[in-house]
Amino acid sequence: MRILILGGTGLISTPITTQLLAQGHTIVHYNRGKRSTAFEGQIESIVGDRYNHVDFVQQMEDLQSSQTFDVVIEMIGFKPDDVEDLSRAFAGKIGHLIFCSTVDVYSKPPARYPIPDTANRDNPAPWDYAQNKSKCEAILFAATERGDFPLTVLRPAHTYWDGGALLHSLGGSTTYLDRLRKGKPLVVHGDGQSLWVSCHAIDVARGFVNACGNPQTFGKGYTLPGEEWLTWNDIHRTVANAIGAPEPTLVHIPTDLLARLTDRAFIDKVNFQYNNIFDTTAARTDLGFEYTIPLSVGARRVYDYLDQNGRIANSDDDPLDDRLLAAWEHATETMLSSFKPNLT
Repeated sequence: MRILILGGTGLISTPITTQLLAQGHTIVHYNRGKRSTAFEGQIESIVGDRYNHVDFVQQMEDLQSSQTFDVVIEMIGFKPDDVEDLSRAFAGKIGHLIFCSTVDVYSKPPARYPIPDTANRDNPAPWDYAQNKSKCEAILFAATERGDFPLTVLRPAHTYWDGGALLHSLGGSTTYLDRLRKGKPLVVHGDGQSLWVSCHAIDVARGFVNACGNPQTFGKGYTLPGEEWLTWNDIHRTVANAIGAPEPTLVHIPTDLLARLTDRAFIDKVNFQYNNIFDTTAARTDLGFEYTIPLSVGARRVYDYLDQNGRIANSDDDPLDDRLLAAWEHATETMLSSFKPNLT
């Protein structure tokens, strides 16, 4: 197949490209051309600005005057205006459109667990990324109902790769790994008992690859998450064990309070405090999705890559964790000393 990837050098699209090339497909990338790539000489690369909508549509029309595409994979469409372009550029001209969305389009809290692919998407998390992706999906499903192109929507959860970072209650900074290996205490939102899933990009990419040109997936949406349902407490213990760090000391701070204390905990309030576990039955059946890299293995790969390349930041240079921990300890001691329990 001839496949156009809008993006192509990112977190998920890099292993998508690798796996598609291994299957013998012809790949074209469209992106800004600012990242070095391991695919030079193996693919055609077209430079352009995806978010200059007029120029993008014109470039796609010019491109299709000389070649046709069996599949277009949209990896960098984040806002409604971005995906409106897809109908203008590709309606009636391509065999299949795959759109990379996110599990954050699902309403929170969900009505049931594990969250199915068909779960309600009318009330996504209250942040721009989730709400815009939800609007993008609605636009594209309307387009496929008009007959513009067959559509498949794929919804990764937290996806990481060897050169990336692992999430924690204060975001994705690599100081997290440095704190673990130094035995420093960690801030954890809430009681640390909400469930979370992570998936290595190699496994997520396989779902995209197996969706390409697959009529079984037309008109449907699928989640592509990890399948280890771990509490945040167990995630930190798993990562610490994987990198050879001591058993971590976990300090729990109420999520609402933590989000008021620092913007870096915003994600805890809108996302991490909920159980993020998903039903992968349909993805396994239709896409051959497999979860093959457990967190213990993936975390070690991330740590080794970052450590070998000098990319783990020194936690001593980031005072936020320690400021939060000191403030929480002071507040707790003050409350305990001033509160007179009713013993009757």
